[in-house]
Formats: sequence, C-alpha cells, structure tokens
Amino acid sequence: MPALPIRRLAFFALLSLALLPLASWSQSDDKVAGEVRKVDRDNQKITIKHGEIKSFDMPPMTMVFTVKDPVLLDAAKPGDKVRFGVAREDGKFGVTAIELAP
Repeated sequence: MPALPIRRLAFFALLSLALLPLASWSQSDDKVAGEVRKVDRDNQKITIKHGEIKSFDMPPMTMVFTVKDPVLLDAAKPGDKVRFGVAREDGKFGVTAIELAP
C-alpha cells in the first residue's frame, strides 16, 4: 500500500520538471550596459547593442527587446548609452527597466 503515495510523489516530481521550461518568466539580477540602436514605440520594442548578460549566459550582441511598459521607451533614443534590466518570458527577452548611463 505505501507504493501508491510514492508513485504519486514521483509523478508530480516528473510533471513539475517537465513543466519547468514553461515557467512564465525569469529575470536578470544585474543591469546590463548597452547602446540604443532603435526605438519602435508603435510595436513597444527597442534594439540595443549590449554587453554580456551573465545570468542568461548570453554573449554581447545587438538584439531587439520588447517592453511591457511603453513609458520605458521615453527614456532613450538611438545613440544613448544605457543600463537596463532584462527578463525572459515565454522564451522572449524583454526590458524591465532602463536608465541613461552616466
């Protein structure tokens, strides 16, 4: 009789591992240095040439990020040096905060 609870426990453990990639978001703990290349207010996107994002094991590159809060786009224009926060949600990377670099 004790095998049933162990099977259930094993089932739920495997299920949680299988669903792990579907977790809604993860966020970088550090701000990343970069340079704004393009701001697309209509589509709530920003293109940034950035340094390494260690928490996501991502090398330096230029990429397009989405922003959840379009107000963030008001803080930057092409050519600006910035520091920004990054989160990954549903496999896409987005900017969570942005500030002009000193």
